[in-house]
Amino acid sequence: MTEELQHLIESARTRPFPEEEREAQRRSFAYGNTKIENNLITREMVAEQDERLKREMQGR
Repeated sequence: MTEELQHLIESARTRPFPEEEREAQRRSFAYGNTKIENNLITREMVAEQDERLKREMQGR
């Protein structure tokens, strides 16, 4: 492994992971996995369900 690559990996490990990025990655993962099984799934459907689940979790 080159020194530059090692430095980049270490920088990535210590970089903050904002909630907006975490949410975008979670939605992208959910969309990609459900789209494989069901071609009718849209990104909007995933976003709607994510918002619904967040509201339900806040109500607990």
